[in-house]
Amino acid sequence: MLFSPEATPSFTPRLRGEIRPDRPLIVTAAEAEAARFDDTFPVLITGMGKVRAAMELTLALSSARPREIVNLGTAGALKASLSGLLEVSRVIQHDLPDEVLRRLSGVSYGRPLTLRPETGPTLATGDAFVADGRVRDLLAERADLVDMEGYAIASVAERFGVPVRIVKYVSDRADETAEAAWPEAAAAASGVLACWIRDHLA
Repeated sequence: MLFSPEATPSFTPRLRGEIRPDRPLIVTAAEAEAARFDDTFPVLITGMGKVRAAMELTLALSSARPREIVNLGTAGALKASLSGLLEVSRVIQHDLPDEVLRRLSGVSYGRPLTLRPETGPTLATGDAFVADGRVRDLLAERADLVDMEGYAIASVAERFGVPVRIVKYVSDRADETAEAAWPEAAAAASGVLACWIRDHLA
């Protein structure tokens, strides 16, 4: 379902529950992704995009620290073999020209972040909803999945010294069908991710 700009209200981020040092904090971008989550753990719904994710998580962590941060949500598959639920091992930014910035300044502004030693998918984060097969194929040379928040969340977690996990449900193929596929897939993802919370977090 598509919404007209004139009829669409501005997004308001929200925290469901209380952040505590003995509990994980679940972070999602969209209400649809968190719709089936219960109140066992606090849930921060940041809104979509790197800026919102970084800003809202930073604000949340400035007043309380959780045991760990768990980013749950959807991602486009850059490779045809990927489906279902996947835990990310490494995150990169696909829309930041880090090599150019490094040549200009002598420092890196967007180095890849390793989240876990086990072999797993690389997630490419950028402020674009990828819905173009040609763009997908180019990104597939560097990563396995694509989203709009993962790197920002991992970067904030690293800065605050809080462990982070990223688990993504493949919602679409990051091609011309992605925009139509995402709403229904996000609803399905919420149920699958709720089961993952029950089975993997304590």
